[in-house]
Amino acid sequence: MIATPDRTPLPRKFFDRPVLEVAPDLLGRILVRSTPDGPIALRLTEVEAYDGPNDPGSHAYRGRTARNDVMFGAPGHVYVYFTYGMWFCMNLVCGPEGRASAVLLRAGEIIEGAELARTRRLAARSDKELAKGPARLATALDVDRALNGTDACAAGDTPLRILTGTSVPSDQVRNGPRTGVSGDGGVHPWRYWVANDPTVSPYRAHVPRRRRS
Repeated sequence: MIATPDRTPLPRKFFDRPVLEVAPDLLGRILVRSTPDGPIALRLTEVEAYDGPNDPGSHAYRGRTARNDVMFGAPGHVYVYFTYGMWFCMNLVCGPEGRASAVLLRAGEIIEGAELARTRRLAARSDKELAKGPARLATALDVDRALNGTDACAAGDTPLRILTGTSVPSDQVRNGPRTGVSGDGGVHPWRYWVANDPTVSPYRAHVPRRRRS
């Protein structure tokens, strides 16, 4: 018998821990995006940890800026950034306030509101591909910079919140190199995913962008 996922919101203290503890513990949790057209719920299946000042791959490695300011705030808030001039990616801030760290949400299974997600992900060949990758996840959930700084632990109506869901047993959690991260930041095995889950994105090593002559 499959247990019904717990719909209790995750408390802020869940996120007020070291990022390498929070990241694998997010697998199996449920992210709910409230929209005017209805809710979309996603079960997290792949995440990636970024450890601020200890991590050359982190946006906060060189200190606080206007772009990464949310990462230095209270845990449980949403950090959204724009990349490659066309995509948004979504992170959840963790650790104590003032010390920037966050978990990138890389992939998940849409478990509610798939019809809404399909209208935003017309290129998806199946529902398994709706949120297979961080940019696809943000697109499917209609996440952009307007949601940067959202408190995912707030009570009442909020556009994004995290529910307890069903945690993944440790023997079903895998970890390995982060996808597409270059230099010293690329060596950390801080990408975590659910073993054999079809919604997990494929690993891709960093490929330097060619400069135009």
